[in-house]
Amino acid sequence: MIKKAESLQPVIYQNRFGGNGEISMKPLLTPEEFCGKGRLLSHTVIFPGSSIGLHTHKGDFETYYILKGEGVVDDNGELTAVGPGDVVYTGSGESHSIENTGKQNLELIAMILFEP
Repeated sequence: MIKKAESLQPVIYQNRFGGNGEISMKPLLTPEEFCGKGRLLSHTVIFPGSSIGLHTHKGDFETYYILKGEGVVDDNGELTAVGPGDVVYTGSGESHSIENTGKQNLELIAMILFEP
């Protein structure tokens, strides 16, 4: 299967998980394509000044791969600057948030898989 770029439509969210501003999430797989193993694979864009608010994962884990831009991640209460090439892993029972602290879009690939 090939999914052409023009067929992938982004969804715009306001104040995601209590965060600030606006983000765009372009789903790369449908829930059915995970075959029961996960629920999200998306190209996510966090616009300047925007964020995804602090939230806790239960029964699943999330990974971010930072493509472009700069931001700050709250990883279970520890704030860390992130940029291109960085990976953020949040396990089940853990909490995280991410904020775009730069002047350009913060782009990342987000993946959520279910805990075995």
